[in-house]
Amino acid sequence: MLLRNLGLLIHDPAVFFYLVGVIAVALLTGITIHEFGHALVADRLGDPTPRRLGRVSLNPIRHLDPMGTLMVLLVGFGWGKPVPVSYEYLGREPRRAMALVASAGALFNLTLAAVFGAFIRGGVVAWHPSRYAGMEGWSLSSVAADLVGYIILLNIVLAVFNLIPVAPLDGFKIVVGLLPRREAEVVARTERYGPLILLAVVVLGIFTGYLWDILMWPVDGFVRLFVGQAY
Repeated sequence: MLLRNLGLLIHDPAVFFYLVGVIAVALLTGITIHEFGHALVADRLGDPTPRRLGRVSLNPIRHLDPMGTLMVLLVGFGWGKPVPVSYEYLGREPRRAMALVASAGALFNLTLAAVFGAFIRGGVVAWHPSRYAGMEGWSLSSVAADLVGYIILLNIVLAVFNLIPVAPLDGFKIVVGLLPRREAEVVARTERYGPLILLAVVVLGIFTGYLWDILMWPVDGFVRLFVGQAY
């Protein structure tokens, strides 16, 4: 994200800081709805932990993780503060229930992207995936186009990135929850190595660009689905 546009800081600082503001608002929206989704579904499944900790909330401060937020802002993918969930409250099939809780974040992100995509499909705002409409006079309509575009894009990126099946991302919990018990136990043993694997993947991805290239396949697919146009 911002690292890919760092040249703007030198050539056009006003546009760079405008971009920082737009991305920050879109980022707050995406992370908040993602973590709220986890908390709400866990709450509905009977776990009082998220509500007791104030996580069943649309207040962004409740959900932001400093490092995860910085990563999304800089490179386009990251995470929010994990929602604590207690297995003992999740009924007879806690693994299945946890998979449902884990999938809720991505589903809420994609739903929000689809809602905002309707504004573009309906012609309310324009779609500017590769340039900043705000550069053209800073009109209300151009700023709205940029904001809506980044809300759509970042929500899709957050959903896709968090579905990678590596701990501590949501995709890992979904896989463990859906696999048969024996296979799930084998996969669950790799959880301790997940953060190191994820760190290596992200760092290599930053320096080579391959991770973003891979993520863009499903991201572009969802953009086409929700917006009706390519990224």
